[in-house]
Amino acid sequence: MTTRRPPRSAPKPSNDPGAPPGGQRGRRAARGAASALKAKPAEADREDGPQRIAKLLARAGIGSRRDVERMIEEGRIALNGQVIVQPAPLLASIEGLTVDGNPVAKPVSTRLYRFHKPAGCITAARDPKGRKTIYDLLPKDLPRLMPVGRLDYNTEGLLLLTNDGEFKRQLELPASGVERTYRARAFGDISQAQLEELAMGIEIDGVRYGKIDANLERRTGRNQWVEMTLTEGKNREVRKVLEHFGLQVSRLIRTRYGVFELGDMPLGAVDVVPRDELFKFRRHLG
Repeated sequence: MTTRRPPRSAPKPSNDPGAPPGGQRGRRAARGAASALKAKPAEADREDGPQRIAKLLARAGIGSRRDVERMIEEGRIALNGQVIVQPAPLLASIEGLTVDGNPVAKPVSTRLYRFHKPAGCITAARDPKGRKTIYDLLPKDLPRLMPVGRLDYNTEGLLLLTNDGEFKRQLELPASGVERTYRARAFGDISQAQLEELAMGIEIDGVRYGKIDANLERRTGRNQWVEMTLTEGKNREVRKVLEHFGLQVSRLIRTRYGVFELGDMPLGAVDVVPRDELFKFRRHLG
């Protein structure tokens, strides 16, 4: 007598609206497709094929990716005489590209400069309010340079400048983990124990700030110098954190960015980072 197998029960429907159809086989297929997509780099991020125009022009020193995207919106970038209107076209090279009618020159080797920014100027190319900018102070014979991060109007200290927009972006990204160190002179009362709590991060007005290594250097009456090292560099981060503790910041100086230090560099001075130091830093940065 032939024994019949009981009919296979249908797969139970999933309550997950995003679950792939077809039961286990469908899930295996979906996982395989997801793995293939993950393993295959996005075309725009490849180094050996067509790349986003913002990335190409950033490497050519035209500006950061954000700067280039803004230039496209303003109709300032053209390819073979035709204004580019797509937000992120893919190109194999910069040949035929112009910015404000000027051909884009081939990228040169990456350079990095240190600048001792004084207070009383902004980190921008121009200011609608007519305030002094760092470019009013920099020597006119320097190549086209972009600031790495920003120092606000009243903040002084080390500002790095580079001709490579991609390198600038890498230095600024919190994921790169590049440390920035500041010294702040502040009026008020705070203890080392309070500052050490910042090692766990802090949330202020709905904004989360990551780990900060803070130390109370010295105190004279109710004035003290506080040293703070962080990796995010959010807008006015040091000032906002210290003000959260009731301190009034009267002076703020950035003394270090990565391995590069301000040292005894005179106010307003600028110098180029030696190529071997830059090479070692980039190799370590990955």
